[in-house]
Amino acid sequence: MNILFNDLEILQETKTAIEALGLVETTSIQHHAIPKMLEKRDLIGQAQTGTGKTFAFAIPILEQIDTDNKNIQALVICPTRELTLQVYKEFLKLIKFNKGVKITSIYGGESYNKQFKALAEHPQIVVATPGRAIDHLERGTLNFSSLKVLVMDEADEMLKMGFQEDLEKLLKDTPSTRQTALFSATIPPFIKKVAEKYQKNPEIIRIETPTVTVSKIDQFYYNVRKSDRDQLLVRILDYYEPVSAIIFANTKADVDNLSAFLQKNNYEADALHGDLKQSQRDYVMGRFRSKRLKYLIATDVAARGLDISHVDMIINYEIPFEDELYVHRIGRTGRAGKAGVSISLVYPSMRGKLQMIERYIKAKLTEKEIPTEEEINQRREQRNYAQIMDIVVKNEVNYDEVIEKLHEDGFEDQDIISALLSKVMVEKKTYDLLEAPAKKRSDAYQSDSRGSRDSRGGRGDSRSRGPRDSRDSRDSRDSRGPKSGESRDSRPPRSNDSSEPRPRGVEGPFKNAMINLGKQDGLRPVALLDYLKKNADLYPKNIGDITIYPQETEFQIHPAAIKRLDEVNNKLFNGKKIKITILGNK
Repeated sequence: MNILFNDLEILQETKTAIEALGLVETTSIQHHAIPKMLEKRDLIGQAQTGTGKTFAFAIPILEQIDTDNKNIQALVICPTRELTLQVYKEFLKLIKFNKGVKITSIYGGESYNKQFKALAEHPQIVVATPGRAIDHLERGTLNFSSLKVLVMDEADEMLKMGFQEDLEKLLKDTPSTRQTALFSATIPPFIKKVAEKYQKNPEIIRIETPTVTVSKIDQFYYNVRKSDRDQLLVRILDYYEPVSAIIFANTKADVDNLSAFLQKNNYEADALHGDLKQSQRDYVMGRFRSKRLKYLIATDVAARGLDISHVDMIINYEIPFEDELYVHRIGRTGRAGKAGVSISLVYPSMRGKLQMIERYIKAKLTEKEIPTEEEINQRREQRNYAQIMDIVVKNEVNYDEVIEKLHEDGFEDQDIISALLSKVMVEKKTYDLLEAPAKKRSDAYQSDSRGSRDSRGGRGDSRSRGPRDSRDSRDSRDSRGPKSGESRDSRPPRSNDSSEPRPRGVEGPFKNAMINLGKQDGLRPVALLDYLKKNADLYPKNIGDITIYPQETEFQIHPAAIKRLDEVNNKLFNGKKIKITILGNK
């Protein structure tokens, strides 16, 4: 049995704070690490994320803080600002009844002025990322001359992220008399090197992590460019059409943006994050629990404590940094004995993190091909047909009188059936062009054979995906001949820098469009692409060749994206009202 918190020889204020959190017994890492750290021993703690490591070092740190001393006495180094904030917040929970202890967090991406002000208030504990800690050290705004304890949390992660040199600098610039503790999921050679060079006979504590069981959850992932995640998400929702799904994003901004995007595209979706008022959160959660809201977009913090049994699917809009968070997320589906599905959108820079998650859960996620437009529409038609069959089978109401009257009015059975089916059949949808990013050679070698599918890992749609030479495109356009009532020479020649070649992998059937803006209006290819992206959610991959003339511009556009042009028609560009005309096929 692990030690009870109440039996630890620690401050009463800390015990009261722990009791207020509803905690009684220590976890394995806390059971072994806290007594050693209370003895001021150096240690290396090997344990996975989510095992209670933060309290394992935070509780002993508080025992060494002299509240009458205004110098920094404890430093905790974390690999990311997200983990820095998480550790900082855990400390705040422990000092709830100990007002004499001051703590601050220091990380990149936050205002220096805010951090200068926080440091000027003389915190005894600092939680920081390596780079920003060294930055403040060199500026003279951090002073570690009185440091008693140094903790490196997720030390192996910091090594993977390239912080080895920074960590050594911090270790050299802190007193040799300090207590040093390293917590890590693994113990790579550098950590052993640190132990030999900077620690004093460290105690090594290894906590075996039980196998994470997610056997009832089918776990898939899609390779996608980061900028294409919104478009892929639309395809996924239409392809699987879950009755209920939670879509996790890592930031509040992503939650808001994604919620607005889905609502704009007529999906029953709403946002849930910490900045919402309690009444708003209750309203959103009430709708989701009662199944009046299909898709809940949420941050991890906002979703804590959610216990809803009817979630069919979990979608990771971005996989979380913490392995444990991934397990918590997908654990919200497949409840009450039901099967569940989780889908992760993985962009290139997150592939390494995906592999870490797979090692943590001791299972491989199955890679899926981006569903094509044809596959999505076929799947939707199959579901639609199944629903119609279900209605026919379950129908016990007799409509003979209505049918007989329709017969008397001259309608055949086929006419009646066709008219009624038109009310329930789904319309075919079109989608923006989408193609998975190229794989690294090692990824391609490990992936399963995809038959005739594109070796780059995505097909985009049902049409062939070979690249088209932009010169052929321009030559074919020039060979069309002059427009009616216009000589070939009447249009100004194109300059070499006015044509934007079609992106590789994007093919027809494209249509031609004309916009009443040209060089004289300050329009350039990049400006046009930026304007359409910002004002019409029209991605550059849907635009082909662009030819800018003095007073107008001709460009190619994919048919599926034409309707988006309505968003900018009649808007103003540099004071001029925009008018766009669709000309026809290439």
